[in-house]
Amino acid sequence: MTKKRFKIICGQILGWFFVLLGIAGIILPVLHGVVFLMLGFLILSKTSPWAKRMLDRLEARYPLVSKQMNKLREHPRLKRLLP
Repeated sequence: MTKKRFKIICGQILGWFFVLLGIAGIILPVLHGVVFLMLGFLILSKTSPWAKRMLDRLEARYPLVSKQMNKLREHPRLKRLLP
């Protein structure tokens, strides 16, 4: 397994983990589901076009959270993981 393929698989696992956590957060009142959904779609959008579309929809609906996601995109250590 190449290093690039390993990064893609790890990104997919991490992205789906946050999406599932976001779905649980929508049901449970303790977690902030939208934030976890956006983070999961942000990670998945690097390799999946449908995740990019979902992320665009969520960013249009929740502009304040979108500003925070843009800060994550600019973080120097996270630039390698996020698109």
